[in-house]
Amino acid sequence: MTGMTAARPTSTSPTRGRSEGPRPGLRERKKTRTREAIRRAAYALIEEQGYDATTIDQIADRAEVSPSTVFRYFPAKEDIVLTDESDAVVLEEIRRRPAEEPWPDAVRHALRRAVQAGLDEDPEVSRLRTRLLVQVPAVRSRMTESLAATGRVLCQAIAERTGQDPGGLEVRVYAMSLIGGLMETTMYWAEHGHQDDLRDLVDRTLDVLEHGLPGTENH
Repeated sequence: MTGMTAARPTSTSPTRGRSEGPRPGLRERKKTRTREAIRRAAYALIEEQGYDATTIDQIADRAEVSPSTVFRYFPAKEDIVLTDESDAVVLEEIRRRPAEEPWPDAVRHALRRAVQAGLDEDPEVSRLRTRLLVQVPAVRSRMTESLAATGRVLCQAIAERTGQDPGGLEVRVYAMSLIGGLMETTMYWAEHGHQDDLRDLVDRTLDVLEHGLPGTENH
């Protein structure tokens, strides 16, 4: 997970080591392969020549698809960088947690699993994506736009877990505080050269959201 970007649902899950559902059909498998081919082409070109110099036509040519196919999967170039399955992983993990588990513990577990899944899948891509988030204003702007959709997904997960109204003020404030905190965590990780363990940074973020700033308890 690199900042809880808005995800496009797929029939496959990046989290390893859990029971698999029904095998996706041929059409879904072809879609997944095409989506991944576009991503790989975009990442390779960006590494070679930079983000701004990389065009949709070049990505399409490298992925051996048409430009219209690229746009069918990703409405904008920024979406190729940002879109992942982390939201789906987080939601599934939250829903799998024991009903009696406190909400903060369920969120912490789900986020750590999502982060690990992203790093396991391709750590270099995770680092590239977060560098672009810091370095490219268009990517950062698109990320901000996508957070509203991610917020709605998280509000629904909170409602399912707690029985609260997904449109309630408290739920919305909590969800967007969490998402904003995770975006800052991702940017911090990239700004500091990816030296820290991202899972530890997520833990620190959740500690702040749960307990407030360290050292301010008596102020």
